[in-house]
Order: sequence, then C-alpha cells, then structure tokens
Amino acid sequence: MSAELISILVLAVVFVIATTRSINMGVLSFAAAFGVGTLAAGMDAKKIFAGFPGDLFVVLVGVTFLFAIARANGTTDWLVRAAVRLVGGRVALIPWVMFAVTAALTAIGAVSPAAVAIVAPIALGFAAQYGISPLLMGAMVVHGAQAGGFSPISIYGTIVNGIVARENLPGNEVVLFLASFAVNLVIAAIVFVVFGGLKLDRANTGTVVVGSGGPGTATAAQTKPQLTVAIGATLVCLAALVVGALVFDLDVGLTAITLAVLLAIVWPDISKKAVGEITWPTVLLICGVLTYVGVLQEMGTIDYAGSAVSKVGVPLLGALLICYIGAIVSAFASSVGIMGALIPLAVPFLAQGTVSAVGMITALSIAATVVDVSPFSTNGALVLANADTADRDRFFRQLMAYGGVIVAAAPLAVWLVLVVVPTLG
Repeated sequence: MSAELISILVLAVVFVIATTRSINMGVLSFAAAFGVGTLAAGMDAKKIFAGFPGDLFVVLVGVTFLFAIARANGTTDWLVRAAVRLVGGRVALIPWVMFAVTAALTAIGAVSPAAVAIVAPIALGFAAQYGISPLLMGAMVVHGAQAGGFSPISIYGTIVNGIVARENLPGNEVVLFLASFAVNLVIAAIVFVVFGGLKLDRANTGTVVVGSGGPGTATAAQTKPQLTVAIGATLVCLAALVVGALVFDLDVGLTAITLAVLLAIVWPDISKKAVGEITWPTVLLICGVLTYVGVLQEMGTIDYAGSAVSKVGVPLLGALLICYIGAIVSAFASSVGIMGALIPLAVPFLAQGTVSAVGMITALSIAATVVDVSPFSTNGALVLANADTADRDRFFRQLMAYGGVIVAAAPLAVWLVLVVVPTLG
C-alpha cells in the first residue's frame, strides 16, 4: 500500500476515534502527523512542524482574547443592542445584516477570514443574547464573506483571475462574482428558513413595547448599556482592528492580540477573566488537524488524488471529481491554495473544448470556498471559537455535519448548473 493511501486511511481512523471516543481530534491529529510523517513519509520533526498553522493559531487566540475582553466589559452587549436599534428592533433582520456586512468587507478587498474574524464575535454574541441558533448566525457570516469573495477587486477574485490569465484560459470576472454571490445567497436563505430565521421576531415578542416599531420588534434600545470609558476604548480598538486589516493590510491575529494586550494593561482585572475564556480546546483541535493536513500536502497526498482524477477519460466526470476534491480538501486547508493547485489540473479537460472553461473555473472556485463553514477551515474555526454556547462539543458536531452537507451537495449543484448545462446546451 502506498504512503498516500496510508495517510488517507489514517485520517479516516482519526475521524472515527474522535467521534466514538470523544477525544479531541487535534490531539489525535498531532499523533497521526507524527506517526504517518515519520513512518510512512520519512519526515523529520522540522518538516512535520512546518505544517503547524502558526498564523491561524495567533488569529484564534488574538481574536477570541480581544472579544473575551469586549464581552467582559460590556462592549459586545452594547454593540448587539446598537445593532437591534439599527434595524428598528426586528431581530430576524440581524442575520441578514451580518451577511451583508461580511459580503461588503470581502467585496472591497478584505481577506475572507479577516472579515469573519471581525464580524463573527459580534454576530454570535447577538445570537446568544436573543436565542438565535449559533449555526444559523455563523453560517450567515461565513456565506456572506464568501458571497462577496469573488468581486473583481477582492482577494479571491484577483487570485483566480490571475491564475486564469497565467494559464491562458478564457475567464469572466462578472460571471465568477455573480455566480458565487448567488450560490451563497441561496444557501444562506435556505439556512435562514431551516434553522428558524422566520420565527425570530415572533420568538422575541415578549419584549415588545407599543410604538417601538410594530409587532415582532425587540426593545433592546430601551436597555442599552451606558457608554463607559472601557467600552469606548474597546470600540476604538475594534475600529482599529477593522482599519488595520482592511486599509493597512495588517495581520488580523497579531493586530487583535496587540490591541487586547493594550486593553489588558489598562484593565488587568478584566483581562485575567478574559484569558480563561480563550477557546483553547478549539485552538488545539484546529491546529492539530491542519498540522496533519500539512503532512498530507508535504508527502504529496493531495497531488496524488489530483493526478488520479486528471487521468479520467470522461471530461464531465473528471470536472465533477475535481470539484469534489477541491471541496473536500478545502474544508481542511487553504481555499486559495487548493484553487491554485486544481485549476491547472483542469487545463487538459478545458483544452479539449468539451467542457465550458468559464463554467468549470467558476464551479471549482465556488466548490473550494463555499465549504469554509467547516469547523476545520479558518472561517469555520472562527465561528466555533466565538460561539457563546455551554455545549461547544455539540456545536462542533453540528458545524461539522452542516459542513459535510455542503461538501456533499454544493459541488454537485454547481457542476450541474455551471458545467453540465453550458456544455450540453
């Protein structure tokens, strides 16, 4: 048995053990990375540790630390209630506000994880306060980020369009952007309905005050906390995080942890409590899994799977398999990296002229990014880390199940609409 197949089987075993024995998957993944990397691939510790996502570690710790301080001093509560006032008290509109904000951020150039890191803590804080499903709110944030993610001036858009130009393939920036926006908007609408979005205003009618905006409106504005010095300073820090990430292209994790440290120096008592609220089990989980994925990439398992697909004799079937590989791998690794690796693999199919080049590239790009709701992706990890829920393991399982549904359904749907229909039509 080849080393590549062994690494895939070990990954499956890790999933089974973590699910049936309730062991942190990150711990298992570190052990698997050591075992497979050393015994099957002949890697030393330095190469194994090269897959450790140090940047994501800092993002998770920095963002959750900063927003733990914000929760402790009342800032997130202040923001949540301000958001309710913004939409006239209609709680059901808040998830769509979060969708629109993250879409706007990524469309104007924010990296998707940066937009999610900024919006998710506020959105999930709101969800906890008003009894909204954290899965609903988290999905709205992530799909919002991906909806705007392929605008012609966005990070994803410029990268994909650049790859297309370098490979001398036909492309269409507008189709790429609008198709991604439409797919994520449709998914968000389905999630909104399925997870109780239509019932939100009715669920909050107990706090209605006559004249506050009509039936189904919440009166959060009536009890809005006073703007204290600590809240004001935290709001300035959050604004600095947004400006630093979007305007000056500063690293979100390093910026967040620096701002958190500044707040901690001034208010040390609050920071002591906040450190304990950093979601360390989630950090361990994500970093462990991604370290193992790094081992898979280093030993060529990803290229092995891609090369096997490129040998498929039926172009449409090969296109579908590439979309699925992009979705599955991207659920655990960098979406940008996967697109950069798989778009060139599609060149043989596209050169034959039997598959729509624009449709194939668009389908692959969407399949590789819409799955970022997975708890193992950066966006999904941020949602998991910032969820204000007592049973985080249960939420992890829900997020993983939802991510699995997207991985199973989205590639097939975009393949049918964007590849099969244009090719056969």
